[in-house]
Order: sequence, then structure tokens, then C-alpha cells
Amino acid sequence: MSTPIYRGVFPVAPTIFDQNGNLDLEGQKRAIDFMIDAGSNGICILANFSEQFVLSDEERTQVQNTVLEHVAGRIPVIVTTTHYGSQICAERSRAAQDAGAAMVMVMPPYHGATFRVSEKQIYEFYDRVSAAIDIPIMIQDAPVAGTPLSAPFLAKMAKEIENVSYFKIETAGAASKLRDLIELGGDAVVGPWDGEEAITLIPDFDAGATGAMTGGGYPDGIRKIVDAYFAGDTEKAAELYMNWLPLINYENRQCGLAACKALMVEGGVIKSDMLRHPQPAMHPKVREGLLRVARRLNPLVLTWGK
Repeated sequence: MSTPIYRGVFPVAPTIFDQNGNLDLEGQKRAIDFMIDAGSNGICILANFSEQFVLSDEERTQVQNTVLEHVAGRIPVIVTTTHYGSQICAERSRAAQDAGAAMVMVMPPYHGATFRVSEKQIYEFYDRVSAAIDIPIMIQDAPVAGTPLSAPFLAKMAKEIENVSYFKIETAGAASKLRDLIELGGDAVVGPWDGEEAITLIPDFDAGATGAMTGGGYPDGIRKIVDAYFAGDTEKAAELYMNWLPLINYENRQCGLAACKALMVEGGVIKSDMLRHPQPAMHPKVREGLLRVARRLNPLVLTWGK
């Protein structure tokens, strides 16, 4: 099979809970509809910014199937299937494919602060996941895993493991790593992508990134930047980036995964911005600052549900 080519803005969808902390699947559908209306080229679900770490296996399946059935092919959906166990990750990935996922995103195996494995085991891990599916695998190279993944090692896996073809680079010096990965991996690196809420978006695109996986609150703003860049107007892209940077920075440095839900509640997209315990609620002053910065830009999220 030829590897599909996905480009553009693929924000992470939040997982929506009601005030009691239970899944709100109707709210989940509204969040997805907003993100599509805001211009997302695709969506990623069950990622860290989706609070995947507070979901039971049954809830993961509920969210996955609800979203994929609701999207119904309107845009491609990436499903995060990360797990320490090779067999469980492979089974999750197969289930995601069978439910209609366009791609799976997987961090290298890790657990807690110290459980890590060698490159040999990491290679075998991705090889086993690849053998279970026919859709692309995006390797998420994120500090949370605490697992060094060098550009030569990533390029080796791209060349040798059939479905490993996308890479979300979120480590320090992301642009330099993307540049090395693209040079070393050649055509086997189908999708070198930016992450981390677009805080390094322009340097990463200058290095050759073709996709951006950001927060889900303002895909319309990120699309303006990325569309200008892809059209060859890098000066316009830089100007737009400077306009949106205060909001990008506020999300990345002040709010984290809480930002998207707070914006969605403010705009009537969802009813509750509940984070599951032990995640702390956003401080009122932080919320005030986030909304003040967002209102200057008037993203669609602030009016979509009103």
C-alpha cells in the first residue's frame, strides 16, 4: 500500500466531561464539529492533551468510536494508541484502524520516571505495532516519555518498518532534529510534523515540517499561518504568527490542556470545562488572562455556540 500523505493542521481534541467527571459524548460531538468548522485538516484524539491518562480502556473505546462514527469520513482522524506493552499497543492500533482511524500516534514504551527500554526493544515495539495494521504510524517524540530518540534512529525505523512514516517532534531543538530527520530519512519520512501547541511552528516549518499538531481551541488561527506558509508567503505567515503568538504562548506556558476547554465553554461549544481529578481546575485569574488574550483575536471558538 502507498502511504497516504496528510498535511496541515491536525489539532488534538479534548475529551469532554460533565460537571461530575463523566464522559459527555454529546459535548464531545459538538467539540469535534466546532474543530471541523474552524478549519482543521484533521483531528487527533486520545492524546495527552485529551487527558488519555485518566480514561479507562472502556472509555477510550467509547470516545474513539463516538468520534469516528460522528466524523464519518469528513476529515482524517488520528487515534493515539500509546501503551507500554507491545501487544496491547498493537491491539489498540488494530482496533483504531478497524473503527476508521486514518493513522495512529504512538509514544515509545515508558512507564513512570524510570521504566525505559533500549533501542532494540523500541524498534521491535514499533515493528510489532506496524505488523498489526495497514495505516501509518506517527512516532510521538515527546519529553514526557523521557526516552531519547535520535534522528538517525528515527530515520532507520522510517526506512525499515513499513508503516512508520510520520513523526511529531516536540523535543528541545525541534527544528534542528526535524532537519536532520528529513535529510537522513529521505522519502521514508512522509510526515515530519510540529507539535507542542505551535510554540516552535515557524522554525519547524522552515526546517521542512509539513504538519502541525496543536491544541484544539483555535484551529482557524493556526490555519491562517500554515496556509500562508504553504502558499509561499512566509512574511505573511510570520506576521500572522506574531499576532497569534500571545495566545499560543498563553496556552503553552500558562494553561496547558485546560486552555482548549475553557475557550470552548466561553463560546458555548461545550457545557463544562471539567478536568478529571487529580488535574487541578484552572485558576480564575489564569482563565481571565486567557480569555483577555483570546478576545483580541476573536477566534471562532468564542462565538461558535452562541
